[in-house]
Amino acid sequence: MADTTVPSSAPGEAPSPASRPSTEPEAPPAPADAQQAAQWRQQFETAAAEDVLRWALDRFHPRIALACSFQAEDMVILDMMARLRPGARVFYLDTGLLFAETYAMRDLVARRYDIRLERFSPELSVARQAVEHGPNLWARDPNRCCTLRKVEPLRRALSGLDAWVTGIRRDQTPQRRSAGVVEWDARFGLVKINPLARWTADDVWRYIRSRGVPYNPLHDQGFPSIGCIPCTAPVPEGGDARSGRWPGFEKTECGLHADQ
Repeated sequence: MADTTVPSSAPGEAPSPASRPSTEPEAPPAPADAQQAAQWRQQFETAAAEDVLRWALDRFHPRIALACSFQAEDMVILDMMARLRPGARVFYLDTGLLFAETYAMRDLVARRYDIRLERFSPELSVARQAVEHGPNLWARDPNRCCTLRKVEPLRRALSGLDAWVTGIRRDQTPQRRSAGVVEWDARFGLVKINPLARWTADDVWRYIRSRGVPYNPLHDQGFPSIGCIPCTAPVPEGGDARSGRWPGFEKTECGLHADQ
């Protein structure tokens, strides 16, 4: 399916940054490598999230984008990016299985923030996937389903970028405990910026409430982590935040942040 840019202004509002004449330099800095990323990891380990983002946008724009799922962490970063660099690039992966509340957040973000919002979707529709791989693939082989509906679109989204920004935090899963604030993504061959790596959930919600940042209402309904409808369940109060993802499987990652 074709990947598209979502207009970031409603009828009657100012045109989106994508429609304005570019004032960016024609020759961005040369792409970084793993050695440089390792130096930046050490340099920015204790830096404030907003300072990390400011540096990353200055260094990589326009070949940098936020991967946004419209969850709390991503909304914090999106809010920062829109203030630091109007017209910043943000993309989302439209699996075709997202909650109505998530699509509503997308529309709200497009109206409210001065960003360039881009949509990437799987090659197969949900119906076509059922024909080629059998119905309800997520219930039989969630790893394969995530590869088709998330990882492959992500690969296209990252094509042509020198860096991407994510909302992962070290305290979310065991796999994320070693995440650097800045690191080299060997799987996709570019720099990965995790400005909230050292933050806690309390830090995220403190920012959202203090700045009036919009957030997905499912977070108030027992969903600390929100993905696709078939693979997301509410979590009892006090439960592990990721336990509502892929219930019934020993799986806590969709594959976007895997090493291989």
